[in-house]
Amino acid sequence: MSFSSMPAEIQLLLFLAFLTIYLVTLMGNSLIILLTLADPILHSPMYFFLRNLSFLEICFNLVIVPKMLGTLLTPDTTISFLGCATQMYFFFFFGVAECFLLATMAYDRYVAICSPLHYPVIMNQRTCAKLAAASWFPGFPVATVQTTWLFSFPFCSNKVNHFFCDSPPVLRLVCADTALFEIYAIVGTILVVMLPCLLIMCSYTRIAVAIFKIPSAKGKHKAFSTCSSHLLVVFLFYVSSSLTYFRPKSNNSPESKKLLSLSYTVVTPMLNPIIYSLRNNEVKNALSRIFYKALVLRNHIT
Repeated sequence: MSFSSMPAEIQLLLFLAFLTIYLVTLMGNSLIILLTLADPILHSPMYFFLRNLSFLEICFNLVIVPKMLGTLLTPDTTISFLGCATQMYFFFFFGVAECFLLATMAYDRYVAICSPLHYPVIMNQRTCAKLAAASWFPGFPVATVQTTWLFSFPFCSNKVNHFFCDSPPVLRLVCADTALFEIYAIVGTILVVMLPCLLIMCSYTRIAVAIFKIPSAKGKHKAFSTCSSHLLVVFLFYVSSSLTYFRPKSNNSPESKKLLSLSYTVVTPMLNPIIYSLRNNEVKNALSRIFYKALVLRNHIT
């Protein structure tokens, strides 16, 4: 059903706004990936994980936004049964992967600040590859079990009151006893969200203790600046997703849920590259070097 209850003029404005955000998201995250690959100074574990996050955000957007734009532009807002299941599967997969990837990035900052001398040894290429794989893997079993189980139920309606196939609006269409599934979904969501969140909190507690032990104010500021971007990204992701999935049902109307869902499915993926670009001098310097090289090359050719 997407935003079909709104007037056509409002839907057109939403289409233009979401299309702009979508293009900025694709360009911003693609730029982060290219920068961290092209600049040797950014060939470090921190930017390896940032590259993974940017790739994940692009994939996450591709799962949801193109279909949503289509429903705003055309009167046909249908999605096939298989298409709905596929969209839900990859939404769960990338959502779970992002939770664990943010926790892995927090661990990377913990090692960098609390054990700087051992950092190159601990966070070597092999370890980084294993941590990245461990971040992506949990999405497979969670997405497989939840999607397969939910779509094995009989459905009494085919009207999904949302702009993508999320679990709660699809679950409302089921005409069978879903008590066991709902218990599993709640427990699974809490584990998937809270376990990485606890790892992030533990990492940053240790980081805060280490930063307070640094004698100079300059040293404290430098140490904090290396993890401030990640902290802001974590805050945006967890606040928006928690408000969506952990609000009481009585306070959770379909329209308010749509607005909250927009924050972490559309807006946050756009903000991540902006945050890492504006709050990170290494990324800004790398961008300046790339532009300078491109300008010199152009002048040389002409």
